[in-house]
Amino acid sequence: MLEDVRTAARNNAEWCDIVCGSHGLVGRTDGDAWAVPRRSPPWYPDAVTLRPGVDAEALLARIDAGPGASVKDSFADLDLSGYGFRVLFDAQWIHRRPADLPGDAPLDPVTTTDGLASWAAAQGGGSLFLPALLADPRVRVLARHDHRGEITGGAVLSGGGPYGVSNLFTRADCSRDIWRAVCATVPGAPLVGYETTPDLTPALSAGFATTGPLRVWLHG
Repeated sequence: MLEDVRTAARNNAEWCDIVCGSHGLVGRTDGDAWAVPRRSPPWYPDAVTLRPGVDAEALLARIDAGPGASVKDSFADLDLSGYGFRVLFDAQWIHRRPADLPGDAPLDPVTTTDGLASWAAAQGGGSLFLPALLADPRVRVLARHDHRGEITGGAVLSGGGPYGVSNLFTRADCSRDIWRAVCATVPGAPLVGYETTPDLTPALSAGFATTGPLRVWLHG
């Protein structure tokens, strides 16, 4: 279980680094954590821990730890309350072994800047998702379309195996169907990610299992 959490945390840190890099922010990764010294884009942490027992003060010294800063505590073992932080939310890392889901249609790749803009508008992230993501071989932006060609759901796969699942959304189908479609897109690969408790059920019904807790801290 611990190694599964480490794997998911590393994958998530890589995705955070990719997003920050697309905004011109350079992060740094070592054995303790990934961190970016300038404030990350909205909804993305300024640091992600990569092992249990990271020193809190040393970690916070690597980021802009003022109001608005956030830390993804990948092993839910930090106490940042004495540094002006509060718990924003708790969640569970999830992992899925390679397996086929007969009958499930894969999602469509998004490959153009116009397609990405439409996807980002449907997902709700807007200008967070920049065209540089399409040029990164570690990133697959995926969409489901209805009969009119409108985007009704999607997700991002990142990494080189296992793939991290993030930014999953749906506007028409149940969430379980999108999770199953993501799995069908890369049936031979393991998948990792995380979800808060209210959103766990669809992922678990698509064959994921929980591997350990994480916590996100917010300053202010």
